Amino acid sequence: MARPRDPRRRTELLDAIIGHLTVHGVAGLSLRPLARALGQSTSVLTHHFATKDDLIAAVLARLDQRQRDRLQALPGWAEGRSLGAVIRASWEWHLADDHLPLIRLLHEIEGLAAAGRLAGAYVPTTLGDRAEFVADALRAHGVPDEDARAHATLLNAAYAGLQLDYLTTGDSKRVESALDRLVELADTWTVRPRP
Repeated sequence: MARPRDPRRRTELLDAIIGHLTVHGVAGLSLRPLARALGQSTSVLTHHFATKDDLIAAVLARLDQRQRDRLQALPGWAEGRSLGAVIRASWEWHLADDHLPLIRLLHEIEGLAAAGRLAGAYVPTTLGDRAEFVADALRAHGVPDEDARAHATLLNAAYAGLQLDYLTTGDSKRVESALDRLVELADTWTVRPRP
């Protein structure tokens, strides 16, 4: 009988893997060299992640959970603060120097999936889950249910596109000017005119 997986140990291992991948990337990922780089045996990795796809799915889920935890901790995420202010605070957090490697890693995983180089369904599932997560926040900010998912998809796609533009060009002035327009648009979804 296989020994049970320790969730705490799995999370520690995932965080170490994420640290490694932020430096070395995902494109050439192989379990044996990864285990060696982490000072682990391959069997330790395969105990927690049966395949490379399982490992990447777990990395993506962990990165997304970290982002969700951070977003939910922002003042006004659930209500109160303007949605635009939440978007702006999220942008500042994501593009801080110590978070940029995580954002690059997320975009690398998503880009490899878009190019057909990652076979698992985890990226499409994550993007759908991410849209629903943001849609829930939009609903909490008063966006009608019938609009929330489409607005969330648009917001996520525009936000990710602006991140990619910034990561690629470094043109913060131009990109942040566009972010200002996105913030204004998002606020039109949630700020109701006074009667």
